[in-house]
Amino acid sequence: MAAEGPGSKAAKANVNLSTADFALDHYVAVTTAGESAGVEQLFAEDFSQKANEAANGRSAVVKFFKKQKGEKLDCKVATDIIEESADYMVAKVTLKFENFTKTDLVTLERVGNDWKVSKSINSYK
Repeated sequence: MAAEGPGSKAAKANVNLSTADFALDHYVAVTTAGESAGVEQLFAEDFSQKANEAANGRSAVVKFFKKQKGEKLDCKVATDIIEESADYMVAKVTLKFENFTKTDLVTLERVGNDWKVSKSINSYK
């Protein structure tokens, strides 16, 4: 077992984002199951999120999900791949709650050897 480098912490653990599917699964875990490991690693530097009229940048979203550590949402989750190529994927993540449904169109892009979430557009009904 290799020793960890200076300043490494469990919260900054490397998460396997080597495939779009792994990155999408981790995104779902972060957004619905309170997973906080690898949050910074998951979102691209130019990440943007839009929900109705509001827009959020990467730092606000990372901060929000870190605060949600351990919080599990009471919803049913469905994921559908809309489009996929060697370097990007667009997926629809549907969270069905008791009284409403949140739909999240997620764009993932290959950045070096990892996949990162670059855009998220949310709608509610």
